[in-house]
Amino acid sequence: MAWKITENGATLTVAFEGRLVAAVAPNLRDDVLGRMEKENKSNVLFDLSKMTHIDSSGLGVLVQVLQKAKASGGKVVLAALQSAPKIVFDITKVSRVFEIVPTVADAQF
Repeated sequence: MAWKITENGATLTVAFEGRLVAAVAPNLRDDVLGRMEKENKSNVLFDLSKMTHIDSSGLGVLVQVLQKAKASGGKVVLAALQSAPKIVFDITKVSRVFEIVPTVADAQF
């Protein structure tokens, strides 16, 4: 469970590795929302190519970031969602509220 946040213009890119679960979700949420506020960023790109699992707490973080981005006139894009975590998105229908693209390069803001 590790993440790295980088900036590119008005966009924060969050590269997450490992399991996005209750044990790490609050820290990730605070880090991303804090950086959005502090650095006045309204767009967030999540690079999920190395995320191996997600639970409801992890989904909650993504939804909270999406809400903040939309309130600021921005958007959230999820890139490179792997097959195992994608099942959770499909079962919960959360995939309907996010823009999901095959690769980071496919994300457009």
